[in-house]
Amino acid sequence: MFRVGSRYLLFLVFLAIATGPGGLASAQADKPAGAGAPAGTQNSTATATGAQAQTGDEADPLKRAPSEKQKKQQKRNLNIELSKTYKKWLNEDVVWIITDEERAAFKQLSNDEERDNFIEAFWQRRDPTPDTEENEYKEEHYRRIAYANEHFAAGIPGWKSDRGRIYIMYGPADEIDSHPSGGSYERPLDEGGGETSTFPFEDWRYRYLEGIGQEIIIEFVDTCMCGDYHMTIDRSEKDALKYTPNAGLTLYEQMGRASKTSRFQNGGLEQLGAGPMSSELQTKEFDRLETYAKLQAPPPVKYKDLEEIVNTKLITNLMPFDVRTDFVKVTGDTVLVPITVQLKYRDITFANKDGVQRGTVNIFMRVTTLTGRIVQTQEDPVQVDVPAELLPRTAENSAVYWKALPLRPGRYKVEIAVKDVNGDRKGLWSRGIVVPEYSDDKLSTSSLIVADVMEPVPTKDVSTGQFVIGLNKVRPRVAPANGQPALFKRSRDQKVNFWMQVYNLGMDEKTHKPSATFEYDVVNIATNKAVIQKVESTDTMGNVGEQITLQKSIASANLQPGVYRIEIKVNDNVSKQTIDPSATFAVE
Repeated sequence: MFRVGSRYLLFLVFLAIATGPGGLASAQADKPAGAGAPAGTQNSTATATGAQAQTGDEADPLKRAPSEKQKKQQKRNLNIELSKTYKKWLNEDVVWIITDEERAAFKQLSNDEERDNFIEAFWQRRDPTPDTEENEYKEEHYRRIAYANEHFAAGIPGWKSDRGRIYIMYGPADEIDSHPSGGSYERPLDEGGGETSTFPFEDWRYRYLEGIGQEIIIEFVDTCMCGDYHMTIDRSEKDALKYTPNAGLTLYEQMGRASKTSRFQNGGLEQLGAGPMSSELQTKEFDRLETYAKLQAPPPVKYKDLEEIVNTKLITNLMPFDVRTDFVKVTGDTVLVPITVQLKYRDITFANKDGVQRGTVNIFMRVTTLTGRIVQTQEDPVQVDVPAELLPRTAENSAVYWKALPLRPGRYKVEIAVKDVNGDRKGLWSRGIVVPEYSDDKLSTSSLIVADVMEPVPTKDVSTGQFVIGLNKVRPRVAPANGQPALFKRSRDQKVNFWMQVYNLGMDEKTHKPSATFEYDVVNIATNKAVIQKVESTDTMGNVGEQITLQKSIASANLQPGVYRIEIKVNDNVSKQTIDPSATFAVE
């Protein structure tokens, strides 16, 4: 508006000058020669005309060069326009994913070149495949924004809504329980039980959120009935009859064991009302409050330097380590993925502490999808204590770290960084893995694990703790990265153990039991001859079902030094399917 008004004002001034006394010569010059002027004055009149025309061009504000003041004003206006672009990027595009440290650093930048470099580095830090031209994380982020704007807008843009924020930060939920019209609702026992009527609401369930935890349920309620769902920590907020006397009562309120008014007198995070599980709710309030707080902020990273290794992939003074991944079926759509990290004592720096040599290695593990979405992050220290006098003799021993991650079938990228705390060595391992899908009608198996430890665990430790899979502790022997097989020492005390689960065995219609045989062959690869053979059948295995766990052990002293292959052939006599997994190991 400023520039247009200035030009218009100058144009009026120019017209006034042109039609005033000084403008007479200009008007006369427009007449033909000799019309109202002496002949002798024709040339001088023409000369005056040219001069007057030149003066007019210089006076034209559209052609005249801007003054210093105008240049400064134009620069200020341009800066305002450019600053809007960066403000939009900061306050709209990345408002939900930028960390507090990054936001503070961006606000301290002084020029546009620094801001452009910052934005470029911002996306590069999040690029799951920095060696390619595409940035899958950035593309997925803007896809989520577009999706949120299309599906969650309600008087405000979808990206501003609570559902939009959660979707942009964490992607689509694994499950959504949606009640778009509200209405009749049978409360679960942990909400007090009983029947009531609700406002529209949605429960989003995430199996795992990085930095927050597993089995996260986020509730959104539309109390205005206008499509504006907001995230709530109080599950009673969806109860449309909460303030209606004697309506929407819980089980205890119906039985006369509690009064509805007590909902508003007992305090706490929720006003659910008394029910069979009310006593347990108070113990979980702090957990719910902590989860709610974590959902508001980017998750912290314990080992910043290890995360930087994963992000930059630049390593000097490399620390070697070996990794093994296995797959065990949990449910139809969830697979347990045990990841084993093995480090040699000789690669760990030990420090004397009270007469004991102690080595510590920090481990950072990150699992992402192909689009860059972080599925899981683990950060743990591994500590090894060895008596000082025994340290030289244990150089070839190994420290083993194990973490079992529940994942859905699909392709993932696993990145592991390690750091020797007492030394200056770091290492990085990065691989793509394909988590298998175990269909219900296809004979399949878990990974065939060759283990140096296999033993039952106490009932209280079932499915918990290091190396525990179901009822057993199974510690895999990890093969080195050079392609050699896992190595066992030939000793009377050392056993070579084999562990595997078989899924989807066919059930006989008459006996309602499976009918299958399992053939075990330990083959010497050098001679290609079986040194151990064994066959067993479901008929002699007692009470079995469509899933069976196979466990066998061999004393390494019974095997000559060499490389071997364990072959297990499963023959399902009911479904007529066969499967024969194998694994290699070596004895020295």
